[in-house]
Amino acid sequence: MSAWTWRLADADGALCEPSRSQAFPTRSDAETWIGENWSALLDSGVEQVVLLEEENEVYGPMGLRPA
Repeated sequence: MSAWTWRLADADGALCEPSRSQAFPTRSDAETWIGENWSALLDSGVEQVVLLEEENEVYGPMGLRPA
């Protein structure tokens, strides 16, 4: 079974601390989590995220600020 995580970065693409979210058992769980937590992540300095399946980039970078 794959682990899904978000790589967390600032506006310049530098990794934040922590550099990854917790691991999720499914892509859907990971996407639900980002949908529920994007505002708190912005408040902590995270500006963009990349969805990872294990070490493989699935999509991103995706900005967290509303368009």
